[in-house]
Amino acid sequence: MNSRLPGPLRRARVFAGYLGLLGMLGLVAALLVTGAPRLANGFADDGLRHDVRDLPYQVRDLNLTADQDPLQRPDAAAAADQLDRYRKRLPGPLPGLVGQQWFAGRIGPKDLSVSGDAPSLRGNCPPELQLRGQAGIERELRMVEGRWPVSRGGVEAAVSREAAGILGLRVGTLVELSGKGFVLGSVPVRIVGIYDPVDPAAPAWDAIRLAEVPCPSPTDGTTHRAALLTDLPGITAAGRVLGIGYDWRYRVDEERMTSADIPEVLTAFAATRRTPPERGLVLATGLDSGLTRFDDQLRAVRALLAVVQAGILATLLGLVVLAAGLAVQRRREEFTLLRARGAATAAIGARTLRETAVVLPFAVLAGWLLGRLAPGRPAGAEPLGVALVLLGTTLAIPLLAVLSQRRASFVGQRRDLVRHRPSVRRLTAELFVLLLAVLGVLLLHRRGLSQASGVDPYLVSVPVLLAVAAALLALRLVPWPLRQLGRIAARARTVVPFVGLARAGRGAPVTVGPLAVLVVAIATGVFTSVVTSTVAEARDRVTDQEIGADARITGSYSEQATADRLAALPGVAAVSPLAVEVGQPLRSATPDLLGGRDLGQVQVLVVDGPSLARVLAESGVDAGVPAGLTAPGRVDGPVPALVSPDVADAVGAGAVGAGAVGAGAVTEVQGRRYAFRVDRVASGFPGVAVDARRFVVLPWQALPVPEFQPIRANQFLLAGEGFAPAELTATVDAAQREYLAKVLAQPVEQVRPQTAVAVDTWTAHRRSLERSGVNRLLSFTFGTGVAGATALALLAVGFAVLAEAPGRGRMLSRLRTMGLSGRQGRGLLVYELVPLLGVAVLTGGLVGVALPRLLGPALGLSGFTGGLPARIHLDPLLLVAVLLLVVVALVAALAVENVVNRRMRLGEVLRLGEEN
Repeated sequence: MNSRLPGPLRRARVFAGYLGLLGMLGLVAALLVTGAPRLANGFADDGLRHDVRDLPYQVRDLNLTADQDPLQRPDAAAAADQLDRYRKRLPGPLPGLVGQQWFAGRIGPKDLSVSGDAPSLRGNCPPELQLRGQAGIERELRMVEGRWPVSRGGVEAAVSREAAGILGLRVGTLVELSGKGFVLGSVPVRIVGIYDPVDPAAPAWDAIRLAEVPCPSPTDGTTHRAALLTDLPGITAAGRVLGIGYDWRYRVDEERMTSADIPEVLTAFAATRRTPPERGLVLATGLDSGLTRFDDQLRAVRALLAVVQAGILATLLGLVVLAAGLAVQRRREEFTLLRARGAATAAIGARTLRETAVVLPFAVLAGWLLGRLAPGRPAGAEPLGVALVLLGTTLAIPLLAVLSQRRASFVGQRRDLVRHRPSVRRLTAELFVLLLAVLGVLLLHRRGLSQASGVDPYLVSVPVLLAVAAALLALRLVPWPLRQLGRIAARARTVVPFVGLARAGRGAPVTVGPLAVLVVAIATGVFTSVVTSTVAEARDRVTDQEIGADARITGSYSEQATADRLAALPGVAAVSPLAVEVGQPLRSATPDLLGGRDLGQVQVLVVDGPSLARVLAESGVDAGVPAGLTAPGRVDGPVPALVSPDVADAVGAGAVGAGAVGAGAVTEVQGRRYAFRVDRVASGFPGVAVDARRFVVLPWQALPVPEFQPIRANQFLLAGEGFAPAELTATVDAAQREYLAKVLAQPVEQVRPQTAVAVDTWTAHRRSLERSGVNRLLSFTFGTGVAGATALALLAVGFAVLAEAPGRGRMLSRLRTMGLSGRQGRGLLVYELVPLLGVAVLTGGLVGVALPRLLGPALGLSGFTGGLPARIHLDPLLLVAVLLLVVVALVAALAVENVVNRRMRLGEVLRLGEEN
């Protein structure tokens, strides 16, 4: 049947093993250049949509605003008709990205005073009310009492049932809205209806929800901000007296936007700010700032992904060259015979091209089709990448065949008995690679990996160049110690170590091809692992600082006994109360504590030192709290404090970690001034956000706190395991309601604390650092690098075994005639491979560990660590993983050797390869 096949197909069937190996590599390469970018784009797009979805409406939405005073005779209905017109006049691609849009006319709550016949509208701190006419809002609500406003003879309004219950408003209540400043008129508004939102979480209610706000005077406590909804004629009539503001609000549908749209969207935002759809309109949004931050992170992680992909693709390319070289080496006798019969090198290349062309393009096509199944957007360079893979795999064997027959040789030689000195050309090429690597490192320090213009192929390939340069240097240094070990082994009685080390020292299988491929693969895997552990360790430090314990509870003020109630809950081992005050004044110290010159504002933390030390010890957080904060007992005079470097500079203290006795200042805690002296300067502290730059930590137990004005805790650090967050929330919520009810002299069920209780555990906070933004793409990058490098390293070992299989087979056949056992034959392979693996692991490992340090800030790792600078961290498990890889590689090599020996039939090797 074979005789009926065409010549190329018949030869392809004969050499199906080598072509199948190349086809598998081509399939994997095509799958990588097709599927990996699609997955990366999918993760990037999902991260973008996640971030945009979580933004508050003030930041996320595009809000065009315009204000009109009463003299301009406003007409809300005419303004509402401009909603579609303004959207269509936005620069592209914004009109197509808008998913929802709203129009509203608003009056107040700023510069608006409120009075009326309801009890809540009278007193020192009346509620803040806004009169609002929002087009189509009646379709989003359900009337539960009264009717929807129809403003004809006067202004009518409806209010939510929640606001009506809290503010004491009823159907028929009259509310008087009066202007302040230049607008001195007033408008009576009659409440005619009470409603419930159909979907309270719908974005139409974003600017209308009931909110608790502080009173102008802190001693009056808090009040509420609510909206009175009227129809468009009603808001128009009120606007002619009080003035009116218009909002045309557009929501970008995150599902319509991809990360590739970010540059065009940012350009459109800038154009809208310069030239709004109509004169007098002002664009208010923070979406462009959020997209800019996301884009910066995306460029950084794509640069890291490009580095990993460059390492994997370089390893794949090296394996393709090794596989093609292996195929050419097996057919050397065939090509020599063709040359002896007068065939030109071009004819040999054409002959092998016809063989590869009937197999390899289909393998690459299969990889491309499989890659297209990956979710996500295709990369713009996908067709070019697949075409390069197709050409590379198809032309590898023909090109190497042509190059191998440029100088025809008809006499076989034993190359392992001759030590060749490298040619000047080869030395020049190696020095050129080394120069490119060093120059690339210098350029990376100056330019960085992440650039606005995209990924620079040369800079991305610098880690690969460094790995190849290290492999070349190792190749020059390894033979000498191997020969010395061989001389020592020659004195032993067993022959296996001597023969194995002798072959390794003569360059088999420690040749530049397998060694370079192995070093690049191992360097890529180790580099990815080091970067992974570096980011993970930095995120652990961020969580240790921002949470400071196993859990952190945030709420309003409560009594000191709240800590005891929390400590009594199941699973709680220790509790430490905190009093956290932001925006407190800082003044230079004076003898009477009144304070001297103004030093700005700071965040003040009052910590109970002894209980904090117990919580940190139980939680395993190494915060390095100074003894001055944990020493028990009250201090006469300024208390010892820990301050941030910025505060230390302001008060004249020393550097980080240094004390400066005598340097101090005065700050406030809950309305009372306290003097402190700098005991320690530190850039972070448990419970302080990592981006905080001005903070002061005071010891609670040392402060001279009077009994008539105690300090109230508003946060708690908790240590333990197995506790229920719901129980913690309920306990603190009940405590802060009891405290507020006592202060306001109101029933507990009627008070609403200004701050809702939030429980943030260490685990949840740590997990949140990995879910946001581009972190899924970052995890995909790390996973791809480790898995790909491991698999390709094992393949490289297999190629090293296959490359020397014929020579090793002839040697084993001869040695078996002298009594060599099968076990000793396998030991011979181990002695040959251990130098290759040892050199590759050592060289690649050193390069992988050194790369993050060499590249330094060019990697931009601090953008993924949550705010703290990334410190290069080497996970001890990495050493175990590398040793395990060596063991697996040796086992795989022995398995490949066993298969090859069975196929070659060692008894026939001497006859088949006798000429060698």
